[in-house]
Amino acid sequence: MASHRAVGRAVLALACAVLSPWASSAPASSQASAAPAAAVAFRGVEYEHRWSKDGQNEFTPKGQTDLASWTDMVTVNVHDGVSTGEQLAEVANKVLSNYQRSGKILRTDSKARTADSPAEHLVVAVLGAQTFLEVAFARFLLLDGTGVVVVYSHRVYGKPAGPAMSEWLSANGPQVEKDLMAWKAIPAPAALKRLPQSR
Repeated sequence: MASHRAVGRAVLALACAVLSPWASSAPASSQASAAPAAAVAFRGVEYEHRWSKDGQNEFTPKGQTDLASWTDMVTVNVHDGVSTGEQLAEVANKVLSNYQRSGKILRTDSKARTADSPAEHLVVAVLGAQTFLEVAFARFLLLDGTGVVVVYSHRVYGKPAGPAMSEWLSANGPQVEKDLMAWKAIPAPAALKRLPQSR
């Protein structure tokens, strides 16, 4: 579990896009429901709540209950102290720096703010461990006026994991990115706070 927590936090840390100072300072309203967030649906798969602590909330598909050996995970990290585009940019740039030290950045992108919505940011990065490779697709946004990082992660186990990960990325990477950036059913921060918390 401890190793999973370390990797999980590293994934969130790695998952920051290059953010520019033109990020909006006005918080956006989310379309997410404030209903209890015991499960989330992403890309046609239901992810069940497994663990929450200090704003980090982890979900895995049915059958992937072992947090030491999951294959797919959705993590929603809530930053209560972040309420402006500038603050979101600061968080993301710090995370990007961590990712650059700990993994390999595959892609970053930013969606410029408009009159109706603040800027959003994306990073795709790969982390390595002794027994697996993990790719993280992370989206940074303001949701209900609060900074949120939504991460979809996929792991490939075994040695060497590189060829299998490259094949998976070629087949799935662009569509995962598109789906993540278009995802509207992200749990609201208020709903996530009502989840059972680990100690």
